[in-house]
Amino acid sequence: MSDSPSRNTTADDASSVTATAAALGVTTPKPEKSAVLRALHVAGAPVVLPNAWDAASARMVEAAGFAAVATSSAATSQILGFEDGEATPVQEVLDATRRIVQAVRLPVTVDFERGYGLAPAELVERFAATGAVGLNLEDSDPASGKLLSVGEQADFLAAVRQAAQSSNVDLVINARTDAFLRRAGTPEEQLATALERGVRYLEAGVDCVYPIGVGDPTVIRTLTEGIPGPINVAYGRGAHSLAELASLGVARITFGPMFQRHLYSMLETTLLPALAADANPFQ
Repeated sequence: MSDSPSRNTTADDASSVTATAAALGVTTPKPEKSAVLRALHVAGAPVVLPNAWDAASARMVEAAGFAAVATSSAATSQILGFEDGEATPVQEVLDATRRIVQAVRLPVTVDFERGYGLAPAELVERFAATGAVGLNLEDSDPASGKLLSVGEQADFLAAVRQAAQSSNVDLVINARTDAFLRRAGTPEEQLATALERGVRYLEAGVDCVYPIGVGDPTVIRTLTEGIPGPINVAYGRGAHSLAELASLGVARITFGPMFQRHLYSMLETTLLPALAADANPFQ
């Protein structure tokens, strides 16, 4: 097992598909894109997914050589004029997703918050129509911000998986748990909650577990050893390197809205003030 992440990390069966598609200059068929994305999740050799928010940023991710494109709900909401937390009308999210999918040849996985209130069958039908093959589903109530019960969320995830299977749709589901983000209980209780939810969500049929808000290396190691499936960790908390996260057994590394925020910060704090002062902002 490798302990070095790669932006093009793949399992053998996935790499042959992407390499062939790239060589021919054609779009990988959707069922194969699902297989590619799923195979990229390897503990110790994580797939690195810089989060995009529109077609242009998605093309940049592809041009840089990364193996798949992920989106950020916070970043996408920003460009659509809404706040994060399911404030964006779901059709606008789906339309934005479709444009990203059409802009790249890579598999696309989407931050779909808690599903925008859609029933599982409708969620699968409308999401699959975008051409994206993966999605995040989180376990907080978007209205209250509180954690849903583990049973309710596990049932929801199982229903989404069942609806996908019934429709012959292969979705790569990344189950986000907000056990750390909501800071409910002591650190030990948060860890216990995350472990329980990770196990339950995998039993419900998800492909990966995303305990957002975790940064301590010891806790990350406990999660990767205690949850019997791929683990997604957000880069940046605790200033971990990609190699360190790989050594902890992480299978997927994402960045949320951080790339967009850094770019917008440069525009706000450097480029525009320079122009306002009649200085050339591009020198």
